[in-house]
Amino acid sequence: MAEAQLQQFLEKVRQLQAFVALSEADPALRQALRDCNDHHQVVSLARRCGFEIGRRWGEQENPAAGDDNLLAGSCPAAGTEETRLLLEGPDLRLERIHSCDYANPDHFWYDQEEHEWVVLLRGSATVRFADEPEARQLTAGDSLWISAHRAHRLERTDPAPGSVWLALFSKAACAD
Repeated sequence: MAEAQLQQFLEKVRQLQAFVALSEADPALRQALRDCNDHHQVVSLARRCGFEIGRRWGEQENPAAGDDNLLAGSCPAAGTEETRLLLEGPDLRLERIHSCDYANPDHFWYDQEEHEWVVLLRGSATVRFADEPEARQLTAGDSLWISAHRAHRLERTDPAPGSVWLALFSKAACAD
């Protein structure tokens, strides 16, 4: 581990320890922490208390810019997504999607003409399929195959620095 990464890790541990100590001393904060339903709510609560505990191991704050770096670039505004077309052919399209604290509107479901394979490169997200009782919790490295016309929706992505996706769309029939 490089010294800079070690210092980043130790600083996160210090911030976590301070946040824990504060929550043990403040009953209202402890209750607010107890009321959190997911990682993002905990990170947001910690941020309101002055602690930055959200960056995951190995994440750079803002990687070097460049079209060939899929993690580069600033985070879009909260509640939005930015899509960049990377490759397009007669039967496929490859996109980079950067989501920031984003969710589809209530009662909205995608019903796509194309099949989609998606991989989450950074952050986390919650995806719901209409034909499944529970939403799926995704973290960096997770991928999904979404057949054409399979109703799905995005229920949540990370706040800044956001969630970064790689999505491959295809019109060709594929084995499920």
